Amino acid sequence: MPALGVAWRVGVDGMALAISLMSGLLFLCALAWPADYKGRARQYYAWFLFLQGVSLGLFLTLDLLVFYVFFDLSLVGMYFLIGRWGHGDAEYAALKFFIYTLAGSLAILLAILGLVLANDTLTFDMRELIAAQPLQGVDVRSSLVLLGFLVGFAIKTPLVPFHTWLPLAHVEAPGPASAILAGVLLKMGTYGIVRIPFSMMRETFAAYALPLAIVALMSILWGAIVALGQTNLKRRIAYTSVNHMGYTVLGIAAAGAAIGGDAARTLALNGAITEMVAHGLITGALFLMAGSFWQRTGTYELSAYGGLARVAPKLMIGFFLAAFASFGLPALAGFVAEFQIFAGTFAIYPWLAAIGLIGILITAALFLSMLQKIFFGDLVDQRQGFADLNRTEVGFLALLLVLVVLIGIYPGWLLTMIETGSAFLPLQGTEG
Repeated sequence: MPALGVAWRVGVDGMALAISLMSGLLFLCALAWPADYKGRARQYYAWFLFLQGVSLGLFLTLDLLVFYVFFDLSLVGMYFLIGRWGHGDAEYAALKFFIYTLAGSLAILLAILGLVLANDTLTFDMRELIAAQPLQGVDVRSSLVLLGFLVGFAIKTPLVPFHTWLPLAHVEAPGPASAILAGVLLKMGTYGIVRIPFSMMRETFAAYALPLAIVALMSILWGAIVALGQTNLKRRIAYTSVNHMGYTVLGIAAAGAAIGGDAARTLALNGAITEMVAHGLITGALFLMAGSFWQRTGTYELSAYGGLARVAPKLMIGFFLAAFASFGLPALAGFVAEFQIFAGTFAIYPWLAAIGLIGILITAALFLSMLQKIFFGDLVDQRQGFADLNRTEVGFLALLLVLVVLIGIYPGWLLTMIETGSAFLPLQGTEG
């Protein structure tokens, strides 16, 4: 639509390439993971492939309007995966997910229009808008546009207090859909923050970086504390996503602040992007394994398990490795990401970084207590015949966890990829 400045523009920088590769791998593992198709296997795979297409489209597009289209279409794919192949109150969970995130996307649409119309030339080309910086400074208009972007992306991420749709959607969704929801769809929120307001409204973003960092800190602490109190396996993992996405947004806010040196801001931003990749791999693996619990027993309640190390050693090894990575144990991917985030943030907002470290301590406690409850102690009588992971599950789980270890012990290849486009300008791509 040349009259509107809209075109099929695609391309990658370091951030988009890293997240797209992670998403593609996670989709492959989720598609191959055993699930209850409820007699509709063809439709199940069709919706998964549709969701994969629009997810990769969002990360690869360089046009704001096309970005919004893919953002909205991702809701459709996940809505059907939860509503038709979920369990329990799946239809209500799917509806709540759709309504919440659709409200956020409408806020983003209004913000996109406000940003584009402020530019001298009518265009939705992200590269031109980054270069032009249409809304500079801090006034009512720029503040409202930034608010629209941040609220919309905060719902998708999600940040406290916009997170209430997430636990229910995770608990009722099938395991592979939960892996994609946490590993890919949540990244659309943080990716969108970096790609649009962070890059296109630098002065305005810097002015509101501290309030955003405080909201991120609230998500870190609230997600960890509430997760600690959960007795449902999937709900506990879901709340850790709120906690970890808080780390990501904290790094983005620190990188966007007007204070601090360039080295600190670059470190914080690279850490936030690394956290997106690491969280996708780690939490994707956790939710796939959680799906295996449901496939075998039909329950996520922690009280229904105990002593599984005796009958499911492969599952125990995978769960321990993913859990250790999630709370930032050195030599694993989570540590690489969180170290960069906190090192960069400490140079800019030292008191926020110091308080945020409490979240790591709580996360370690909640995962260790969960692992102890599930795998140690006496084997519950009902779990005598609990089946360990099969070859398919072990193979695809290994794909994810090998990368988690590789990033932890040799992160240079990933950081080099990310730093290729750390300035996010110019974005190299093609237009048609």
